[in-house]
Amino acid sequence: MKFGEQLQNSLIRQYSYYYIAYDDLKKELEQNLQKAGGNWSQQLETGFLESLEVELDKVYTFSKVKHGEVLRRVKDAQKQVQTTVRMLNSNSPPSEMDFDAIEEGLSDIIADVHDLAKFCRLNYIGFQKIIKKHDKKTGYILKPIFQVRLDSKPFFKENYDDLVQKISQLYDVTRTRGNPVRGDSSAGGGQQNFVRQTTKYWVHPDNIMELKLIILKHLPVLVFNTNKEFEKEDSAITSIYYDNADLDLYYGRLRKDEGAEAHRLRWYGGMASDTIFLERKTHREDWTGEKSVKARFSLKERHVNDFLKGKYTVDQAFAKMHKEGKKSLKEIENLEALATEIQYTMLKKRLRPVVRTFYNRTAFQLPGDARVRISLDTELTMVREDDFDGVDRTHGNWRRTDIGVDWPFKQLDDKDVCRFPYAVLEVKLQTQMGQEPPEWIRELVGSHLVESVPKFSKFLNGVSSLLYDRVQEIPFWLPQMDVDIKRPPKANNINITRPNRSDEDDYDEDDEDDSAMIDAMQAPGNTMDLEEIAASGYGSIDNSDAPENNPEISGYYQRKIRMAENPMLRNYYKLMASLDHYFNGDQMSKVPPGTTFDTKVKAPPGKTIYVPVRVEPKVYFATERTFLSWLSIAIILFGVSTTLLTYGTPTTMIASVGFFITSLATIIHSVITYARRVVYIRLKRAVDYEDRLAPPAICVLLTLSILFSFYCNMV
Repeated sequence: MKFGEQLQNSLIRQYSYYYIAYDDLKKELEQNLQKAGGNWSQQLETGFLESLEVELDKVYTFSKVKHGEVLRRVKDAQKQVQTTVRMLNSNSPPSEMDFDAIEEGLSDIIADVHDLAKFCRLNYIGFQKIIKKHDKKTGYILKPIFQVRLDSKPFFKENYDDLVQKISQLYDVTRTRGNPVRGDSSAGGGQQNFVRQTTKYWVHPDNIMELKLIILKHLPVLVFNTNKEFEKEDSAITSIYYDNADLDLYYGRLRKDEGAEAHRLRWYGGMASDTIFLERKTHREDWTGEKSVKARFSLKERHVNDFLKGKYTVDQAFAKMHKEGKKSLKEIENLEALATEIQYTMLKKRLRPVVRTFYNRTAFQLPGDARVRISLDTELTMVREDDFDGVDRTHGNWRRTDIGVDWPFKQLDDKDVCRFPYAVLEVKLQTQMGQEPPEWIRELVGSHLVESVPKFSKFLNGVSSLLYDRVQEIPFWLPQMDVDIKRPPKANNINITRPNRSDEDDYDEDDEDDSAMIDAMQAPGNTMDLEEIAASGYGSIDNSDAPENNPEISGYYQRKIRMAENPMLRNYYKLMASLDHYFNGDQMSKVPPGTTFDTKVKAPPGKTIYVPVRVEPKVYFATERTFLSWLSIAIILFGVSTTLLTYGTPTTMIASVGFFITSLATIIHSVITYARRVVYIRLKRAVDYEDRLAPPAICVLLTLSILFSFYCNMV
């Protein structure tokens, strides 16, 4: 779709007069070019620049006015909430209708923030598009000049995180009727008999603000220090990942080896942060009965270099903690043991800084309640910290100091930085045994706003992207980064709505056509969920109730069934999908290139795509039992053959040859199949282990042998 059409389809009707006049600018550009015979002059350039300035002033002025209006509405809502809460203990407490009215007002403010963010982003894209078109057709380079003008009126750089936090607090107080959940914001919860489940998703930049506003209606923004005004760097999280020259930790985490470790140093906020957390993440296979764990302890920044070199001992690091006595002796001993192991690993494996990850995190969680925790990481950036190419980036320090939290780090060379194109949503659930996740979460992760990417890792993505020439195995999502994950919404998808709006108010005579077009364009929802089921076996939030999300139907046939014009054609595609599933399993090999996240992609030259596969001991035992079952069948057939050969007539002796050949074929096939499966399991290959040919073949041979035996006796 051309941008002009996209703009017309996406604009907000109430703001329609304040958008960039993209079509008019495009028409002016083409007409002037045509009049000038293709020879663009300085006079035409000046006129076009003036037109751009007029549009920029219009967009900037409106965005500032609207942003100021939203801020005033938030302040008024804050006063209203405070007044209503104070009245709870008075003689005339507020009623449910009072809280409902406040909640409706906040919902309307949320819709305004969503519309304003969408307005600013769409206009910024419009300016970028028209300038690119101008530079391409005229030969005049306007982009760097006009970028200065854009930076002077940065309507597209407005940060809404402070608004989101304030609205979240107000909405939480209103939703709970003045009794918000209290507790330690850093509490992780100690519930037992809970199923802990973590799933990761990518979020397109166009959907980030909408996603935040939807979540805050159900969960408040988690604030660690409520007595401090929100600042941009408060949400910044930076980690330095360590590895050796052979990238042993990278390969271990990529293959999900039992006991694979990741070592990182993390701090929160800006570079002035004095508290550095040394963390170790350890992967555990489920069959061990243990859970993957993350353990950490803190050091002052001035001691980090000496600690990593072994000059600053564990006893020195925890001497103050022993003296203060704020923690129990057992807790201190556990931390000391962890610090000793980390220091030993750093020295023994010669770990060094390899890659840095930076992002701004918005976390949603009830304080002190870790049953549902959602985090959204934006502005995700990976930066090289290594010296593998002979460039000393850290100068002997534990981290490079030429950058901080000044995203997007324009001072860095392109080879040193990877700016991730999407935000990363992480959903952590702790549900009671047999309990379903909350319905709104099921709707959220099944919507067009997110794309499931199981086992996504910032560390793996950073190393495989920045050190591409040094790695042979890459994560499965890396070759698919050029696939656009943005998908059109469905009519029944979760979205931002305004209160007191009936269907009649929003009805448009073109809505039905637009809805039909959206349904026709709709790509299969969360195809990566299918890959998670088929390839890796890791758990995810189930969204298989809808027929189009049936994991036994490939994405290609899902779309064909949905777009079928008549029942006969739909039944035909269902039949073909069943045959495809029987012969090809869940590999989804028929998904055409270009659809969102094909599950079967070609590895780049010299690289191997690695898909994580969970292998438990029972898999080996099942393979062995299958092998023994085949051997037992072969032995029975061999016994029949021997009996016929020993006690039968001369004709039945000939028939025994058929049973002997069948027995021999069964033994040979079972040995080959067992050996191949064991090798695949050890290599964690995501292949189809089902044996579709052998059972029918053995049955055919056995039937022929029996028929031949009857024939010999009859003759």
